[in-house]
Amino acid sequence: MSLYHLRGVSAQKEEVHAATQNLDQGLFPFSFCKLYPDFLSGDPDWVSVMHADGAGTKSILAYLYWKETGDVSVWKGIAQDAIVMNLDDLLCVGIYDNLVFNSTIDRNKHLIPGEVLSAIINGSQELFDTLASMGVHIHYLGGETADVGDVVRTIAVNGTLTARWPKSKLITNQKITAGDVIVGFAGYGQTTYESSYNSGIASNGLTSARHDLLNRYYAEHFPESFDPNTSGEVVYVGPYRLTDQVTVSYKGYTTDLSVGNLLLSPTRTFAPAVRQILENHFDQVHGMVHCSGGGQTKCLKYLPGGLSVVKDNLLPVPEIFHLIQKAGGASMQEMYQVFNMGTRLELYVAPEAANEIIEIARSFEIDAAIIGRVEAADTRSLQIHTAQGILKY
Repeated sequence: MSLYHLRGVSAQKEEVHAATQNLDQGLFPFSFCKLYPDFLSGDPDWVSVMHADGAGTKSILAYLYWKETGDVSVWKGIAQDAIVMNLDDLLCVGIYDNLVFNSTIDRNKHLIPGEVLSAIINGSQELFDTLASMGVHIHYLGGETADVGDVVRTIAVNGTLTARWPKSKLITNQKITAGDVIVGFAGYGQTTYESSYNSGIASNGLTSARHDLLNRYYAEHFPESFDPNTSGEVVYVGPYRLTDQVTVSYKGYTTDLSVGNLLLSPTRTFAPAVRQILENHFDQVHGMVHCSGGGQTKCLKYLPGGLSVVKDNLLPVPEIFHLIQKAGGASMQEMYQVFNMGTRLELYVAPEAANEIIEIARSFEIDAAIIGRVEAADTRSLQIHTAQGILKY
């Protein structure tokens, strides 16, 4: 059994998929988000979508960092995580503007004071203001904040994004075909709209990352930060404190950052670049996949039949994932199933459009490249070429 399962989580969410298999799967079976008829207006040319996601266990890292350093601003990053994990999923069906956000925050009031709530709520509005300046408009309608200490050990930060969108402007992945190339966008580095280096960790795999990297100090001083039903053999077994410094190299320069900075890098949104791409190259974009839960294997769920994917030119793996793999000893097979490994968004495009799409990404200082291709196949499959060999899924 993998460490991920021993810690009570699943990269592939098998039980969740089994529980929901009999629900309405929406209009388009391979679309990244479920899309439904526009029930409210009854207009057959539009769809409705309501998407829910959140920051996951990354909020526990923010809690530990805040308790250790007193820096309440770290919670603004958690607000961004909860929003972007929704927004960038919706980008994958072509939706990038005029959305409605509602937050859901569950806290243990004994441990999480009002200043933390203020940082999360105000941080949400700050992100919306930044996105609006780049043509991505999200309307913040509040939400629910509940004191449920009997249920939540520290805090859970989640939200929903809702939108209407014309059917003619949807990305449903049904157009993905043999011969398409895959353009990958990096989640690490520093874009024109980020104020500091982003490790690329995003908001998936943080249970493994937290326990593999951080040491027993946190189990001893903050027992509220982990499930007491989890075996002590896999709880905070790493070498680091959040304030320990590590050296990161990027584009020819090196800098020292804390482990906390790396683990808590806010999830980057690709919305400004995707907006420009879809407004100029919509017909050439056949599909999109956000490499979130399931990491680099996420594409298998959204690939039409009779196709396989070969990823033989993934972007360089950033330092955070090397640190996690070295500390935890996970196999490369598991690493690529749990983490995005640096390449967090995939666009399945006509080959002739790839270079222009890459240039749009780079205009925002997003690293991008053709990372692979789609091939005809009898059975849906995935090959990932790594420095350690070829992984097959």
